[in-house]
Amino acid sequence: MAQSSLTITVTKGHGTANDFVLFRDPEDAFDLSPAQYRQLADRHRGVGGDGVIRAAHTASSPEVSHLLEVEPEAQWFMDYRNADGSVSEMCGNGIRVFVDYLLAEGLVTLEPGGTLPIATRAGVVDVTKSPSGHYQADMGRWSLTGVDPIVKARGLEVPRPSLSITCPNPHVVVALASMQELEELDLSSRPTLDPEPAQGANIEFVVPADPLMTDGIGHIRMRVFERGVGETQSCGTGAIAAALATRHWAGDQAPHHWKVEVPGGVVGVRMFPTEEGEHVSLSGPAELVFTTQVTI
Repeated sequence: MAQSSLTITVTKGHGTANDFVLFRDPEDAFDLSPAQYRQLADRHRGVGGDGVIRAAHTASSPEVSHLLEVEPEAQWFMDYRNADGSVSEMCGNGIRVFVDYLLAEGLVTLEPGGTLPIATRAGVVDVTKSPSGHYQADMGRWSLTGVDPIVKARGLEVPRPSLSITCPNPHVVVALASMQELEELDLSSRPTLDPEPAQGANIEFVVPADPLMTDGIGHIRMRVFERGVGETQSCGTGAIAAALATRHWAGDQAPHHWKVEVPGGVVGVRMFPTEEGEHVSLSGPAELVFTTQVTI
C-alpha cells in the first residue's frame, strides 16, 4: 500500500532542459503511488519536472534484479516515471542526469573515460563519462515497428505520414518541410495518431538542416510531445529516433553521426555496429540544480 505521507530528500536536475526530480531509495523501501509521483513532478504544487527518477539497488528491485545475472556491475536501477506518474522503460536524457546524481551523492565512482552500467526497464545501459564532463549512453539496439501512424497536429494543415521507431521507448517521427512549420506547430495539446499505438508513443517533429551534413555529421532540429508529459524542451530517445528516421529517409549516403538541436540545447547521436547488430548512443550534458526536502 502506498504511504500516505512521506518526507524525502530530492534533487532537481536536467539534461538540455529536460528536467527531473531524483531521490534515493536503495532498499526499495518507499511505495509511492502514481499520485505522489505526479505531486513531485507538479510545477505548481511540487518540485516540478518532466519526470521522476528513483535510485534503487538493482538487487532490491524485483523488476530488474535478473539483470545482475547478465551484468553484475549494474548495481543501480534507474526507476523512471513520467510526469503523470506512469511507468516508462527509460529516459535518454534522464540516465545522464541519473549518473551525475549517483556521483554527486557518492554512491558510485566514475573517472573520465570510464563506463558505468545502469539497470533500466529496457535492460542494462552503459554510460561513459567524457573528459569534458558530458556523458554518453549506449542505448543498445533499435527497431522499426512496421506500423506508421498518420499524425494530425495543430498548426499542420494536413495530416502527415510518420516513421515508428523503438529505441527503446516507442516513438513516432514526422518530417516537416521547413523551420517555419516547426516553429508554428502548436503542441499545447497532444497530436492524434491513426492507428494509436497500444503503449502510446513520443511524437517527434523534425526538420533537416541545409545542408544536411557538415564535416561528416548530420544536423537536424526537433520538437517533441512526450508520452505522459506533453511538450518538453528535450527528449533523449526522441533525438535518437529523429536521427534514425532522418538517416532512413536520406538513404545509403546518410551519416552515422548526428547533432540534434532541441529547444533546450544540442545532443549527439551516433550509430555503430556491434556483434549483436547496430547500436545507437546518445551524448550530452547533465546538470544538478538544487537539493531540498519535500513532503508528499
